[in-house]
Amino acid sequence: MNFNQLKIFYYVAKHGSLSAAAEALYITQPAVTKQIQNLQEVCGVKLLHRFGKRMVLTDAGNVLYGVAEKIFQLENQAEEVIRDFQQQKRGHIRIDTSESFGAYYLPDIIIPFSKMHPQIRVSAMILPTPQVVERTIRLDNDVGFISYPVGHKKLAVREIMEDRLILIASPTHPFSRREAVEPDDLEGQSFVMHESDSATRNIVDDFLKNHAVSVFMTLELSNNEAIKRAVERGIGLSLISERVARGEIERGTLKAVPLAGVSLMRKFYMIHHREKYLSQPLQVLIETACEWASGHSGLAR
Repeated sequence: MNFNQLKIFYYVAKHGSLSAAAEALYITQPAVTKQIQNLQEVCGVKLLHRFGKRMVLTDAGNVLYGVAEKIFQLENQAEEVIRDFQQQKRGHIRIDTSESFGAYYLPDIIIPFSKMHPQIRVSAMILPTPQVVERTIRLDNDVGFISYPVGHKKLAVREIMEDRLILIASPTHPFSRREAVEPDDLEGQSFVMHESDSATRNIVDDFLKNHAVSVFMTLELSNNEAIKRAVERGIGLSLISERVARGEIERGTLKAVPLAGVSLMRKFYMIHHREKYLSQPLQVLIETACEWASGHSGLAR
């Protein structure tokens, strides 16, 4: 077994196909096929089964993949260490973030950082929290921001801030003229909901369940902007981040309706791989995020 064969095997297993591995490694598919054949001959066991265009690991292949993953994670870390010295603290920071944090809070962190460190390129990708977690585990990013806590031995997780959920309504909704509403007043009301299993949706579902309130879900949407537009047009009420709705509330296109005796809070978390090499630029970004968080209203810690 040689390093090149192991790397090709790793990419085939990671991408699940010969063609995708070939594309990622900038070599031909026949070359990939040949190296996989040679590796299996050297090992004396079948490592991959082929089902159409899909390549699936055998039990032996799964064990070898786990070892290979650790080797190439170390290779990535070694490259980052050298790159940090070569570039004299110049570099590229890759951030994955959940939608609400990425759209409404992350700019408050990366814009000041970029002004102070214009030589460092920052790229941010908005993804569902499960994808942010998976990509962080695979070392496909440098740091992630997620909407609920996770427990994984490969991840360092830090609570970064708290955010309050508020009830919003169209200015024409009867609730918009009330000083406050009781949870029981929501019974039978039309609601625009976040998608199932999202952090906000779970909080809302728990709130309704705890108060034995049943509402009619008119729309289920996965985008905050779409939810606000639907509420503005009178489709229903919604429980949404106070920060997300601030602009519309200030302009008068949405009304915030206080819920008597209720405080609904959600939290955001910063994550990175425990074994990831924290380059100097990345350390500065993490410190910037923590400094921002320490001064943010509602921070839990």
